[in-house]
Amino acid sequence: MSIAENVARIRREMDAAALAAGRNPREIQLCAATKMNDADAVRQAIAAGVDCCGENRVQELVRKRSQDAYRGAPVHFIGHLQTNKVRQVVGAVDLIQSVGSRKLLAAIDAEARKQRLVQNILLEINIAGEPGKTGFAPEEVLPLLEQIGNFPNICMKGLMAIPPIPQNPGDNLYFFQKISQISVDIKRKKYDNVTVDCLSMGMSADFSEAIRSGATMIRIGTAIFGPRNHT
Repeated sequence: MSIAENVARIRREMDAAALAAGRNPREIQLCAATKMNDADAVRQAIAAGVDCCGENRVQELVRKRSQDAYRGAPVHFIGHLQTNKVRQVVGAVDLIQSVGSRKLLAAIDAEARKQRLVQNILLEINIAGEPGKTGFAPEEVLPLLEQIGNFPNICMKGLMAIPPIPQNPGDNLYFFQKISQISVDIKRKKYDNVTVDCLSMGMSADFSEAIRSGATMIRIGTAIFGPRNHT
């Protein structure tokens, strides 16, 4: 199937999942995870109607921006971001989804201050407590937000999570519901620099469960572009 056909199929599945949960399908955005896909594939996804593009690697972001690959859609950074590469990302993307440490938060704020802008971010939550993954522990989130005003050049727009790879349908439902509850807890309070507009969770294998649990954005790579070529 073509990229356009894949996007249309995913949209139908998104709509079905939203309606099954009593939600408006227009509430959910489709982020094309463009890792290891070239500029032409990115352009095809944008033409097919994805809401935004998510890049995992700084070098790919820089190269594809130079090729004008993202014209017509916002670009987000969704991968692990090292502090020494923050200057290449801040101001170059509409949203940094993968802010998973205080050190990275401070580095983004400092670079945004240098550039005289406010950078939109999501806090990445290590929702399953996996040792090999970055992200804040769930219990760290509310105490962190009490101090978020110390970073005036960031705006925290919501949460992002990458649960474990599911082995069976429904395996991640618990984690999706847990992250959704954290977002509800945040909305009950008032913090400086915080608007919880975005709940980014769900990928090719589990996005229907994520939508049923309250996701406002899903990140889809393989189901749009096909298996990645790792050679």
